[in-house]
Amino acid sequence: MHLCIIFLGAFELITDESRAGSCLWITNRRGLEYWPTPAEEAKYTVRSSSSSRNDMISFQAPLGFRLPHNFKKLVVHTLSFHFRDSTHIISAPLKLPLELDQVLLKVIYAGVNAGDVNFSAGRYFQGTKEEISSLLPFDAGFEAVGIIAAIGDSVRNLKVGTPAALMSFGCYAEFVKVPSKHILPIPRPDPEIVALLTSGLTASVALEKVGQMKSGQVVLVTAAAGGTGQFAVQLAKLAGNKVVATCGGKEKARLLKELGVDRVIDYKAEDVKTALKEFPKGVDIVYESVGGNMFDLCLDALAIRGRLIVIGLISQYKRKNGWTPLNYPRLEKLLSKSQNVSGFVLVQYGHLWKEHLLRLFHLYSSGKLKVVIDQKRFSGLHSVADAVEYLHSGKSTGKVVVCIDRSFEHQMAKL
Repeated sequence: MHLCIIFLGAFELITDESRAGSCLWITNRRGLEYWPTPAEEAKYTVRSSSSSRNDMISFQAPLGFRLPHNFKKLVVHTLSFHFRDSTHIISAPLKLPLELDQVLLKVIYAGVNAGDVNFSAGRYFQGTKEEISSLLPFDAGFEAVGIIAAIGDSVRNLKVGTPAALMSFGCYAEFVKVPSKHILPIPRPDPEIVALLTSGLTASVALEKVGQMKSGQVVLVTAAAGGTGQFAVQLAKLAGNKVVATCGGKEKARLLKELGVDRVIDYKAEDVKTALKEFPKGVDIVYESVGGNMFDLCLDALAIRGRLIVIGLISQYKRKNGWTPLNYPRLEKLLSKSQNVSGFVLVQYGHLWKEHLLRLFHLYSSGKLKVVIDQKRFSGLHSVADAVEYLHSGKSTGKVVVCIDRSFEHQMAKL
């Protein structure tokens, strides 16, 4: 009997090659059982936070289509803060084969940002208006997620079918070609991952590196129900801080309470200046994206040795001629309280993107970080201008995303 069991076990190990390296227990009570069991593996396996990029990939997407000869993209053809007037869709040849180190990304979702109107006005380029105009037309869009559709011959660390993210100019397009070093492998090409890119990374890097955020502080976030504000309030709470947040409207206030904000200030229902007096010692960190009068209120509310991070001036982007530099004579008060006001632009912290994106994804996948996507749907390149205007209307909540290829989205939903 025992000899028969031994032969049976040996035969089982030989025929099931997928079990190579496993231990086979043979008992009268439980019969044949491999160890470690899935439950044991889950108990003892530890996922390192310093994992390589490819550790994040959960699947390879099947690409059941031929690459087209041409593709569509959105380009800026004239400099203007009015995004709709300054852009249009063109058809461009998809030149193949790729250069040795290039990657072709099939875009599924693209993220909409407040800075899109500054980009269409040429404000992110150096030089005179004539010099910037000489660059026209240039490709629009800052961020996207999709599937790698082709790779150059020298690319070794990426595969066709791999979900990937990209933060580079030209993401409002059906396809984007970039050097392989710009590709960030991701678990799935979902809209939630788009939100973790510019919006999530701005909050994560700015609070850590510029705000020097620790625990036990008071953190104020303006426009807190928006694309990046939602992450700033949550990361501040996860770090053990008291969070104050401003927003406009009951629904946004309700969302912020659900995200754990300690004091929500709805500027449509109460006076922000009066509400901030509830913190007589001031706030230690301000994450500010509104500008104008809100900036002044935040500066007045800053504590001794407080740090105010300017990540945007969205209230001024909506002016007829866009935002213009303002004079802040009150900044001399910084000296008396050892305060600090710092600007933050994500592109200047590119060396930290992968580290912080991995951290954000782990928080999201573990349920510690919520990602709010605005419920208004935008489909196709022709809807990008609508999405940009919607974001600047002040009606959006969470991240505004455009699905570039709705048919491909349906395929991905089945996986």
